[in-house]
Amino acid sequence: MKILLVEDQKMASEYIAKGLRENDFVVDVAGNGIDGLHYLLTTDYDLAILDVMLPGIDGWKIIEMARQAGKQTPIMFLTARDDVEDRVHGLELGAEDYLIKPFSFSELLARARVILRRSAPPTAILEENLLQVGDLKLDFLRHKVSRAGVRIELTQKEFLLLSLLMRRSGEVLSRTVIAEQVWDMNFDPETNVIDVAIRRLRNKIDDGFEDKLLHTLRGAGYVLELRR
Repeated sequence: MKILLVEDQKMASEYIAKGLRENDFVVDVAGNGIDGLHYLLTTDYDLAILDVMLPGIDGWKIIEMARQAGKQTPIMFLTARDDVEDRVHGLELGAEDYLIKPFSFSELLARARVILRRSAPPTAILEENLLQVGDLKLDFLRHKVSRAGVRIELTQKEFLLLSLLMRRSGEVLSRTVIAEQVWDMNFDPETNVIDVAIRRLRNKIDDGFEDKLLHTLRGAGYVLELRR
């Protein structure tokens, strides 16, 4: 999926764009309102993330001009302005969401995915209720995990960790990504909490089965996939 990020603060822009790309999104970045509007009008995006206060043209004007031009790209506003009137104004202009700075990347990612799911076909949403890799199944609605028909009991964190790994099966996930999305924290390289959690999860889903699903790539992270 393709996202447009319009943010004039360079460090914030680089941080958000990097996180989105690590989560498999294609990201175009603009540092001012004029460039942002040009991108939005000339390219099809699944989502646009706009700062409100931008040089050249502000976020309010960008969404007004985009809607006038017939562009219905879903838009999320980022802003340090937390007045109720500002939030209402953004939503009245047609924005899908309004995120107040400062925020964690995991929150931005979660909200972005909610917006993207709203525009997805109903079948895609239903398929998300059940994940399967090989003979490992995860049922969100029943909060149930099984392998080869055998029920596996997981803690809440283990369930969240496994759902992340299964959603992105075949992709190597770094400890940083896992820390942000499962523990909602910045990764501390001195801690072994993630390694311990991975080891416990591996014991539950792989021990006793011939085909191992959870793999470690030293120096890179972890990946869940069926290897033959």
